[in-house]
Amino acid sequence: MKLNFEDLIVFENDDYILINKPPHIASLDERTNDRALSIIRLAKAYHPDAQLGHRLDKETSGILAIAKHPEAYRHLAMQFEHREVTKRYHAVTNGVHDFDGVSVYLPIAPIKDGTAVRIDREKGKLAETIFNTLQAYRQNTLVECLPITGRMHQIRVHLMCLKAPIVNDPTYGGEPLFLSELKRNFNLKKDTEELPLIQRVALHAHSLTFELLDGERRQFEAPYPKDFGVLVKQLEKFS
Repeated sequence: MKLNFEDLIVFENDDYILINKPPHIASLDERTNDRALSIIRLAKAYHPDAQLGHRLDKETSGILAIAKHPEAYRHLAMQFEHREVTKRYHAVTNGVHDFDGVSVYLPIAPIKDGTAVRIDREKGKLAETIFNTLQAYRQNTLVECLPITGRMHQIRVHLMCLKAPIVNDPTYGGEPLFLSELKRNFNLKKDTEELPLIQRVALHAHSLTFELLDGERRQFEAPYPKDFGVLVKQLEKFS
């Protein structure tokens, strides 16, 4: 996979680089595959002192902030710690849902191998997410997700609790979505297998709002990548 880091940049100044992370690329180096491409590796090749301000799951696309020097990193880290950063994600869920500022306030704990999480009212860490319906379709919903805390898989497990799992998220009960389910007279070519409209968890980090070093509060947006854009277009077309 040939990837040019400069093509991912949506904003850059002396302190920060904001990129639109493509899906299927890990934010940090993976222990299991040390030769795989990672965002941190690409960022350091572009700017040696680069540090990730936060991270996105490998399958999740969208806006990611990278600090260019320690002061910038600390400035952003403090804002994350004090919950002054606004993160907005877009997810396509299974089912039709009407969320208007719905808050899920359920504690999360990792399961044994650390690859997934569960709701654990006794040992879990505090987690809160707010959900709004952006658009309801015939069988699916485009949902805006605002994680107040930053736990692993928080949005995914909280949506499962609302019986609105994310499309193509089998870990948390999400079913794949096929064009044949949307399009009435869908004909598949003989001897071919139909693939899902999106072949990953349908979650995109749409925007990030925080204060730059000069005190200006800015919102940075990442356009949908091709796969997520196609999914939303098909839902609009056939609903």
